[in-house]
Amino acid sequence: MKIFKKVSYIKILLVLLAFSTIGLIFKYIPNILAATVSLDEFNKYLMSLGKSGSIIIILFQILQTVIAPIPGEVVQIASGYIYGVPLGLLFTMSGLIIGSAIAFYFTRLIGGNFITNFLKKKNSKWLLDIMESKKFSIILFVIFFVPGLPKDFLIYVAGLTTIKPIKFFSILVISRFPWILASVSIGSNIQNGNYLSTIIISIIAMLSFLVGIIYKNKIINKFLEYKYNR
Repeated sequence: MKIFKKVSYIKILLVLLAFSTIGLIFKYIPNILAATVSLDEFNKYLMSLGKSGSIIIILFQILQTVIAPIPGEVVQIASGYIYGVPLGLLFTMSGLIIGSAIAFYFTRLIGGNFITNFLKKKNSKWLLDIMESKKFSIILFVIFFVPGLPKDFLIYVAGLTTIKPIKFFSILVISRFPWILASVSIGSNIQNGNYLSTIIISIIAMLSFLVGIIYKNKIINKFLEYKYNR
């Protein structure tokens, strides 16, 4: 009985937190988007904050994970530009993990029906299909790893499944790490004047993104075959 009450209190707190977060997002989203449209402006904004800039980097990365409209690459490149690779990577990965935890546990604890109905209304039934596959963990890794595929909302979808949290977050970190490292490295190389490295990394990232966009439907259809041919 005590455990049931404890879970109920946690759900109530999460609901209040979710509504508070949504309210703040709607209030400040124009300013947030305006700050991240230009990399130069975002860099100036962060540098004007001094030591608290690192906290803002983490918060922006959390928001980027929870709500897709914020361009994650701007946040990650700015993090590398101002703080270098080690700290920039630490801040962005921390934000990614915290934001993913919010999305994952929101679905798992209180938002399952909401996410399911949202997927049906948005004609994203393929996400509901792949989560029923026995190869869901592999599919999750591929989607997280390949640029150009829908990533952030898949975190909410993962919360609908029985995947263990430790397994989910391991897949998330391992698959997202290389490309976040690339973005942070671009920012650091720009700051240090290593333009050749910046160009090489940018070309590789751009080509990978284009491949993901061009073959997105084929990859998704391949995933759907896993469900029906398992």
